[in-house]
Amino acid sequence: MLRASLQHIARGLRDGTLSAAGLMAEATARHDATEDRLNAYKCWAGDRATRQAGAIDTLIATGADLGPMMGLPVSVKDLYGVPGLPVFAGTDTEFPEKWRRAGPLVRCLLDQLCLVTGKTHTVEFAFGGLGTNSHWRAPVNPWSTPGAPRAAGGSSSGAGVSLAQGSALAALGTDTAGSVRIPASFTGQTALKTTHGRWSSDGIVPLSPSMDTPGLLARTIADLAYLFAAVEGRERVAPRAPGGLRIGIVTNLVWDDIDPVIAEITRAAIARLERAGARLMEVELPHLDRVLDIFRRGGLGAPELRSFLEGHFPERIARLDPAVRVRVDQACEITAADYLQRREILAESGRAAAQVFESIDLMVTPTIPISAPLLADLEDPETYRQTNMMALRNTAIVNLLGWCALTLPTGLDGNGIPTGLQIIAPPHEEERLLAAGLGAEAVLGAAPDLLGLPPL
Repeated sequence: MLRASLQHIARGLRDGTLSAAGLMAEATARHDATEDRLNAYKCWAGDRATRQAGAIDTLIATGADLGPMMGLPVSVKDLYGVPGLPVFAGTDTEFPEKWRRAGPLVRCLLDQLCLVTGKTHTVEFAFGGLGTNSHWRAPVNPWSTPGAPRAAGGSSSGAGVSLAQGSALAALGTDTAGSVRIPASFTGQTALKTTHGRWSSDGIVPLSPSMDTPGLLARTIADLAYLFAAVEGRERVAPRAPGGLRIGIVTNLVWDDIDPVIAEITRAAIARLERAGARLMEVELPHLDRVLDIFRRGGLGAPELRSFLEGHFPERIARLDPAVRVRVDQACEITAADYLQRREILAESGRAAAQVFESIDLMVTPTIPISAPLLADLEDPETYRQTNMMALRNTAIVNLLGWCALTLPTGLDGNGIPTGLQIIAPPHEEERLLAAGLGAEAVLGAAPDLLGLPPL
């Protein structure tokens, strides 16, 4: 189950060599063996999914086929509404019943009879890149060495862990500044950040409506492309080999203060793409300092979350995780004029930076410039602040400038933690992005073969 592709497993379900009940039995066994230590789930729904799996096997045996995700175990970030399952959004209190309603993305997968294994942990209101949560304990990176638990990345922190754990074969997350790509990179998975507005965010607890995007996590780019096609209701994209691709290597800012081992691994991966025929060129993105300065001062997320809380849950503000509360409080200092100026600057910067795609097809950067930090070190507020910004820096650029991106593994750093390569495409070019990602994966190796399995 941990090495077979979604396509292979789906075929096995239909020809009778595999069963949904068998998949859930293995998923449950892997969950039960490691969950106390890894803490991927806020709400495990294995019993419910197991009952559904038996019914799905019966339907498949009669010739029913409701879609590509039928019978496949999927974890869902605890921001999404899923009928019958609670929503906490990383907070200390369950949300009212109306928030359980499925939005379009969840409804699409439920209509195909996927198996929801449960709701995975998130940073409170998804406002953080490291995966910590003072209310429910942070998920633990499965690649941590014994006795030294490391961050799993956030804000979709439990999503990446659920895949590495083997309790799910695909995962739904959200991405406002890197929140599917960071946990995917830190845990040796792949992830897709979609263009803002391509998929509806209805049925998802918001952080920043101006930046929030539904996102996907999977074990390989091949699985990611399978899941994307299932959501879109179209044929899977064909691989695009690196030969002839014009790939821009971003030179400014994204390599600053990078871990030397991560830099070496990333440059080696890019060199392998060049040997496979990619045409590399260095590109400097304009306005990065300007947009990141806005991000460091709360961006659009801080004032938009503050507005949501004051309008819907003002009583929760005083109980927020301290790492979240400090930024929500700072939002009170942002005037309406400040907020509108930030939106204008980001829009102008996005238009200016997009001109680089006139001479290249895609861009690449290291996904995260640092290794997953020790959770114990993040208990210090200043260490958390600095580390959080470093983890988010390279991925946030994509959201701030309005692009789409994916990440795929490249190796293991000096701490034995997976590293990632971020591939970036213009808005609404997810098909181009996934096609190139499939080609890159063919050159660099799929995650289970490249990294091995985490030392669970």
